[in-house]
This record gives sequence, structure tokens and C-alpha cells, in this order.
Amino acid sequence: MDSGLLNIILDYINIVFLVFTVVLFIMFTFMGYLSTRNSLHYKHKNSFGDLSKIMASPMAPSITIIAPAYNEGLTIVENIRSLLSLQYVNYEVMVVNDGSKDDTLEKMIAAYDLVKIDKKIDPNWQSKPIRGIYKSKQLSFSKLTVIDKENGGKSDALNTGMHLSENQYVGCIDVDCLLMPESLLHVVKSFYQRSQKRVIAVGGVIRVANSCKIAGGMLEEIRLPKNWLAKFQLLEYTRSFLLGRMAWGRIDSLLIISGAFGFFDREIALAVGGYDTKTVGEDMEIVFKMRRYMHDRDEPYTIEYIPDPLCWTEVPESLKILVNQRDRWSRGNLETLQKHKDMFFNPKYGKLGMISYPYWFFYEWLAPILEFFGFFSIILFYYLGILNWSFFVAITLSIYAYSIMYSFYAILWDVYSYNQYTKTKDILTLMLFAILEPVIFHPIVVFSSVRGNYKKLFNIKSGWGVITRKGFSKA
Repeated sequence: MDSGLLNIILDYINIVFLVFTVVLFIMFTFMGYLSTRNSLHYKHKNSFGDLSKIMASPMAPSITIIAPAYNEGLTIVENIRSLLSLQYVNYEVMVVNDGSKDDTLEKMIAAYDLVKIDKKIDPNWQSKPIRGIYKSKQLSFSKLTVIDKENGGKSDALNTGMHLSENQYVGCIDVDCLLMPESLLHVVKSFYQRSQKRVIAVGGVIRVANSCKIAGGMLEEIRLPKNWLAKFQLLEYTRSFLLGRMAWGRIDSLLIISGAFGFFDREIALAVGGYDTKTVGEDMEIVFKMRRYMHDRDEPYTIEYIPDPLCWTEVPESLKILVNQRDRWSRGNLETLQKHKDMFFNPKYGKLGMISYPYWFFYEWLAPILEFFGFFSIILFYYLGILNWSFFVAITLSIYAYSIMYSFYAILWDVYSYNQYTKTKDILTLMLFAILEPVIFHPIVVFSSVRGNYKKLFNIKSGWGVITRKGFSKA
């Protein structure tokens, strides 16, 4: 190839990477600003009035918490106890045993004195067969319903719960999550604080429970995870939930509600067919469908986001399990983006089509792929002797420095706003991990994302994968 033409190509590549990086810096800076504004607005809005007495009334809106369980015998009894301890009157806990192969069902029956009951089931409902519905003989566990069904995956289990629920709202959570006692009060407030728009869904921040002290299904003491992978994920979750999703919530353009803590208007969720059982990114997919449903009918609506630390979950401490999890997330992202590709820069969908979808396409899906191939391009350019060292060093140091500053801001903003980790040693540890993250944890995430996209694009069969729980620390 002619050297002049090669230099032109390299110049164009440099320009593309420079523009991509500058736009990324601008967007993340703006997201930091928006999330800060939204957090301050939320804290101010919730500083007036006490709705706890109203929400404790039997006249309060009804909620069903649906928790799919698959091989959760290690923590199931404690998790259910936590869900039954929430400060709310009009709610039901529905645990869907999705064909567990361990002793999950047996432990629930023994711990909560369950017996099988008769309940009419719509024969036309599309889901895996239900083997039994259980209620407790004890009045103190009257809020608990257990559905035992054949294995069909998380989406199928959640859809079964939605169908069997008779309440106005449904909360779809991971059964291993610990909810704070006041969680439902915040959720219901979020559904009812908007008067002009219908709130179709409410999401919230997910916190890392690894190494925390748990007693009787309650969070007794917040501790920094001991495991190095869990520390990196805590930093990532803080940045993603407290800054990223809070910012999207500020402009009402949130495209994903975490499967660990999501509440929905049951009527709208059923109208769009519930969760898609053919994707592994069901939490993102249902939000896309519900938003499109409301947009297509030109009905005013919104999705609320709660920054309060209401939900705590166990994150993977095994590298293999973490890679499988992120592999699945990337496949789910690609499936959803493919399915709704007509939204891409489509003004019909407003901010969703012109801002949210393009951002998700370029910076959530495409960016890891560019990073991956960019790494090998650098090696190739170095081997050919055409690497522009000054540009390479400048852009690498800029990205590294910005990523550290952004993580520092997330850590310090969390300390200022919610102060979950009060020890100076913990804050300094998180800052150290923020410095190490770009060269240790981020490459793992990029590799996982590329592997997931490779599997999806080349139709390599891969399902949900297995997540092994260690169980929470006891007080």
C-alpha cells in the first residue's frame, strides 16, 4: 500500500478515536451534572411530609413482589424472611420456584409451614406447567405465596407471577436480594407523586451486600467486600447507578431497570406481553416494550428512579461467573438493540430515539468492541512502525485520568449523599481500586462483552449460565 494513502487512513482513524473520546468526555461530564441535580432534587422533594402512616393503611395500593428462585436453597429462608418484614400492609410476596434441583422448595415448606392449595389457572396462559401453589397454615406468613413450576427461565417465572397476581403493581426482584424495610414506601411514593403523567415503572439503586452482616434477613452492618472482584463491582455499581442511571432518569430517558429491583404497573406490563422469554436481557427488553407501548398510543407517562439504598444483592466473587454474567448482559443488550433498531435516530420516539438509543448503541454496545480491536490495532501499528506515539500516549493518559476522576466523583458523591461506607480506610480503598480498575477490571469487562457479542453474532448457543451463591455473612 502507498505510504501516502496509509498515512491518510491513519489520520482518519486518529480523528475517529479523538472525536469518539471527546464526545464520551462531554456526555459523561453532562451525566455527572444531571445525576447531581437529580439527586439533590430527589432529596429535597422527599424532605417534606411523612407518608408512612398513609402507606401503612389497608387502602394503600396493592403490590405483589415476585421473586423467581432457582437452586437458592442456601439463602432462600433468610431472603423470604427479609421480604416478609417490609413496612407495608397491602402487599404479597410471591416466590416462584422455577424447577429447582436442590432443596429450595423443601426448605420453604418446612420453614414456613406451607400446604398446597387449589387455585384456578387460565389454561390458555403460555408458561411452563405449574406443579403446585402453596400457602402457609400460619397467619403470620399469610402474605407469602409459593408457586412451584417446571423450569422455564427467569422471564417465564416472572410472567407466571404477573399472571397469578391480582394486585395493581408488581415488583420483580432477584430472590437473593435484601430489601430495606421502607422499600415499598419509597416505591409507592414514586408511583403516586406524579399527577399529570402515569408512572409505568420504578427502578432503583442496587448495592453490594458481599461481606455485610446479615441477621434474620435484615442488614445489620454495611461492610466493604473482602473479595477483590466484589470491590471492583461495588465501584462499578456506584458509578453506574448513582451517576449513570440517575442522569438518564433526570431527562426521563431511562432504558433499563435492573432485574434485581424493578416495579411495574401490572396493567401495562401485561399489555405488552410481560417479559420476553426468548432473550437473556429481559430487564432491558420489558422497559423498551413498555415505553414503545405508551409512545405509540401517545399517552403521557414516565419512569421514576430511586437513588436511596433500598436493595442489596450478592455479586459474583468468581472470575468465571463474572465473565459469564457480563457475557450474558452483552448478548441481552444486542438482542434488544436488534429488536428495536427502528428506534435508532427516530424522532418519533423523542429523546429515546434521538439520545438514549444512540448512546446505548455507540457507548454501551460498540465501545467495548472498538476497544478490543483498537488494542490489536496498536500492536499491529507498532509492528509496522507507523504508530503515532505522541497521539497514542496523549489519548491514553487522557482517558485514564478522566476515568479515575469520574470514579472519584462517584465515590465522593456517594459519601456526601448517602454515606454508606463511613470508614476513611474504606473510602481510600475504593479510590485505590478506582486507580487500578482501568488496567485490571475494565479489560475483563471488555473481554466478556466481546465474547458475548461473538456468541450472539455467530449464533453460538449459550443460555443464562449458572450463578453460585456463597450466602451472606451472619451477624
